[in-house]
Amino acid sequence: MAKRIVRWVVAGAVVLLPKLAEAFCGFYVSGADAKLFNNATQVVMMRDGTRTVLSMQNNYQGPPENFAMVVPVPVVLQKENVKTLPREIFDKVDTLTAPRLVEYWEQDPCTLPEPPMEAMAMAPMAQHAARAPSADAAYGVKIEAQFTVGEYEVVVLSAQDSTGLDRWLHDNHYKIPAGAEPYLRPYVQKGSKFFVAKVDVSKVKFERIGNGPEQAVLSPLRFHYDAETFELPIRLGLINSGGTQDLIVNILARGQRYEVTNYGNVFIPTNFDVAESSKSQFGSFYAALFDKTVETHPRAVVTEYAWDAGSCDPCPTPGLQPNELATLGADVLPSSAPPSPPPQPVVPFGPTTKPGGPRPPRLPLGPGPVRPPFRGGVWGGGGFVLTRLHARYTRDALGDDLVFRAAPPMEGGRESRTGDDQHLEKGASPSSVNNFQARYAIRHPWTGPIACTNPVRGRWGGPPDGAGNRPVGGMGPVEPASKVAYAARGGVQLASLVKEDVPEIGLKAGEVLPAPAPAGASSSGAPVEKSSRGCAGCDVGARSAGATGIFASALMLAGAWWRRKKRP
Repeated sequence: MAKRIVRWVVAGAVVLLPKLAEAFCGFYVSGADAKLFNNATQVVMMRDGTRTVLSMQNNYQGPPENFAMVVPVPVVLQKENVKTLPREIFDKVDTLTAPRLVEYWEQDPCTLPEPPMEAMAMAPMAQHAARAPSADAAYGVKIEAQFTVGEYEVVVLSAQDSTGLDRWLHDNHYKIPAGAEPYLRPYVQKGSKFFVAKVDVSKVKFERIGNGPEQAVLSPLRFHYDAETFELPIRLGLINSGGTQDLIVNILARGQRYEVTNYGNVFIPTNFDVAESSKSQFGSFYAALFDKTVETHPRAVVTEYAWDAGSCDPCPTPGLQPNELATLGADVLPSSAPPSPPPQPVVPFGPTTKPGGPRPPRLPLGPGPVRPPFRGGVWGGGGFVLTRLHARYTRDALGDDLVFRAAPPMEGGRESRTGDDQHLEKGASPSSVNNFQARYAIRHPWTGPIACTNPVRGRWGGPPDGAGNRPVGGMGPVEPASKVAYAARGGVQLASLVKEDVPEIGLKAGEVLPAPAPAGASSSGAPVEKSSRGCAGCDVGARSAGATGIFASALMLAGAWWRRKKRP
């Protein structure tokens, strides 16, 4: 039996090898001996006035009965504030905002140019129930609300001091990470509430990955609240960090880009040409570029995308539709609420109406109000700007939650050429609309014959057709660097892949750089601090290290099960 258990654990660990658990802006807690480590977080937020809608995906791997999470929130949430979402919506947002690689072929220098396609290529930019554990007063903890949403059993807590909350979680069978109390303290001191969700195992869906065992598939969660400050709690998530952690925040707001106010802001270098060999390793190329940017601008949050949510150019996937915006929170924004019709005057009853007799119907005077069209749950629809912010840090690098502010529109990463020499614009620059993206290009120069006296070079379009002609306008396929937090790091000589200098980060094309950081080192090259917590040395891109943490957790679970089986 022991051998069979070991074989099952090894098989499960092999199946999980390429999969890492996504992190959370709170922390995971467990009711068993499993230790959970989180290395990447992706959230989608909406902001309108004082209303914030926060959506998050939970890629927890382990027995569903051991899952729970804790998130600080500014107010007591009720059942109508919380709902589950389809998992596909996060993949859509990630692909839409991801850094992208495009490919161009130079057109025949002797072909007469057609009318400019740039205005046509630019899409219109519309800038417009189980019983909850009892709370003992001795802990200073109070259950403010409790309800069930989907497969989650939710309890909303308030606490008078962090030590009491820490003890309450322990005594109510939550195996929270060691040293959690200092992370809880600032939230308790400012009066935050704590959103705690556990899983009802009877409602969990299971999926089989390959030939391996079935795993629990948990629904993403969305909740909304009103608060004057627009911020994201991230400090609790550092408790579960296995070393270096990535945070990707997608913000949707009507006609408005956002940035952070309490850390530095920098735009990712964009719009330069890269070697054709980068196509087969685009994820690793971009990870190296991002790491170099963060190294040049320490403690900065990187803007990777700011664009109208309903359009894109080039598009790795279609823009967000009204029903998808509603899924992500537009249905609960104040500006999306259907207008209430004003009270209508009624025809008064005449003097001949007898008391107690039949009454004529009440008829409104004049036409009623005209409502805007209802599209997918969004009244009036459209006008959302989608901003993608990306931070990468160690568990000791951030001291404050992220606080956001509205920022002026910027553009960059377009196939826009200016000046007499028609040079490609670089970097980010102020604009009247938000048109910024991380975009890189592979270009194939014209190699055919030139049979005219005045050839025109530097006109780029799509790939050759079957007859060898290269169409004017267009481009080749667009490849997004999706899930960049999980891209393999190391082994990429960034300077050898760029075709031109990138002065924003001091990178010179063709320059020989130091060897990539070895496994077990951070992206800056410094060794990652080891810990008895198991996977504390995991780098977010080191899949083998992440799998080691998963394997260790699985082994501990198997050992606990075996000990219980041996008991009389």
